[in-house]
Amino acid sequence: MAVDTVYSIIVLDPMAPASIERLKALLPEGFAIECASERGDAHLKTIIADADFAIAGQVAVSGEVLRAARRLRLLHKWGVGVDNIDLEAARECAIKVARTTGSNAVPVAEFTLGLMICAMRGLAGGHAELQKGVWRGFPLPRDPFMISGKTVGIVGFGAIGQRVARLLSGFGCRILYAKRNPLPAAEERALGVEFADMPRLLAESDIVSLHCPLTPQTAGLIDRAALQSMKRTTVLVNVARGGIVVEDDLRWALENRVIHAAATDVYETEPLPADSPLIGLDNLVTTPHLAALAADNFAPTVNRMFANFERVARGEPVPAHELVVG
Repeated sequence: MAVDTVYSIIVLDPMAPASIERLKALLPEGFAIECASERGDAHLKTIIADADFAIAGQVAVSGEVLRAARRLRLLHKWGVGVDNIDLEAARECAIKVARTTGSNAVPVAEFTLGLMICAMRGLAGGHAELQKGVWRGFPLPRDPFMISGKTVGIVGFGAIGQRVARLLSGFGCRILYAKRNPLPAAEERALGVEFADMPRLLAESDIVSLHCPLTPQTAGLIDRAALQSMKRTTVLVNVARGGIVVEDDLRWALENRVIHAAATDVYETEPLPADSPLIGLDNLVTTPHLAALAADNFAPTVNRMFANFERVARGEPVPAHELVVG
């Protein structure tokens, strides 16, 4: 790559000025970077038109946006899940798509543990009440429960799900997991986990933690029937994708105490609308898609994306484990 060649990178998600400066500080020689200033396809089509490379985090990247890109060589997901990208359109346009496989496993797993504790012990409600000047002791609105010794069902057992299992091992939890293909017995023993089909996992778990991708098979996986099959003391945690849980059914289950509580970082529609049925429930902890965000994970992830841009600029392949569309 000639040093006088400048390749343009466009970040399709709006970012705070401080984050943009952090990106620029990591930028390799021969590259320039700019970020979206607003949401919506009209703006994205304009800024992607002459970009050589693009990065997408949570923003939806439609086929219409991809077809507006005249010379895009690689679209990089900032994270793992690519359900927000029209992959068929990328293939149609001969645009490579990559992701940072495993890059957010540790921060998401730690965040998951935090949501479990928050939902089971009533931390969010206690905080909100005390911020209003209300000292609420016993009786509490809901019984608080410990994580220690509980049965935890992990749905989706990739890098994040396995990291959650490792963190929970310190709490003496029994870990059930569900995935398409069970792990070899030796790996199960090393992780201290047990394979279970979904009906058994939902029926036996005190905590159900979702870590599967959003696919046609997992869309609406946690619906009214699934929620009714759980214990009344079960806590549901979703840091996967909003579409895996039917939100109207979750609200019904929480309002009617079909399950004990829930915590979710992801939603069917993001940003979460102000009139969402999930707002205002006293047994639901909500966070705005924060699980993967950690300041000390910023540079390692960005450097992986930039390294892939450099590879493509040099005519080299993206590592196979990170390539989604080639």
